[in-house]
Amino acid sequence: MKIGILGTADRRKSWPNSGSEDNSQISWVQNSQVAGDFNLFIDLNFDAHPERIRDYAGNTHTIFLLSAVNCTPELAFHQENIRHGGEQIFGINAIPGFLERSIAEVSNPFELNTDLLNPFKSLLHFENFEWVKSRVGMVTPRIVFMIINEAFFTQQEGTATAPDIDTAMKLGTAYPHGPFEWMERCGIDNVYQTLEALYADTHDERYKVCPALKTNYLKN
Repeated sequence: MKIGILGTADRRKSWPNSGSEDNSQISWVQNSQVAGDFNLFIDLNFDAHPERIRDYAGNTHTIFLLSAVNCTPELAFHQENIRHGGEQIFGINAIPGFLERSIAEVSNPFELNTDLLNPFKSLLHFENFEWVKSRVGMVTPRIVFMIINEAFFTQQEGTATAPDIDTAMKLGTAYPHGPFEWMERCGIDNVYQTLEALYADTHDERYKVCPALKTNYLKN
């Protein structure tokens, strides 16, 4: 089995066991046009480049695992005015801070046989797959980034400092990280862009970016 992975430096750094990767079956590649050379092709930055769906459309022999937090695969097909034609495409939460977990958060937008990914599980260093609905924000980023946004509102109002908010969340909810610590792990650009995508998709006020968060994002 041949696995190709396309991703920026921060995503590659977050990939499980990336520092000790010596598996000859896995190749890190530089562009999406070589996807057809692999049995499994993973695009860790797909939702930032949904136009790449044009490179994957028509390829029904490769299994695709595409980063799908800000843009789902089916939305990418729609945006590029291409019909899904039997491509074997799954989504994955590839945001740093979540990607390092032993359980991968994945979606099945085209209702494929989920057993297709099982042969690759050990090669990818995942213990299991957590199947979630294909939607903008998936599940974990949607929840965590909303909490981060609320934490910025609390800080903006002068109710508490960032360290105090982190401590309160960890002690009060037993979360492994506070909101601002999560932001550092995930990257403020990923937090901001996901919230923007969520608000555009749902128009839910819970996802409307806090001005303080936006200010920090623009300074970044």
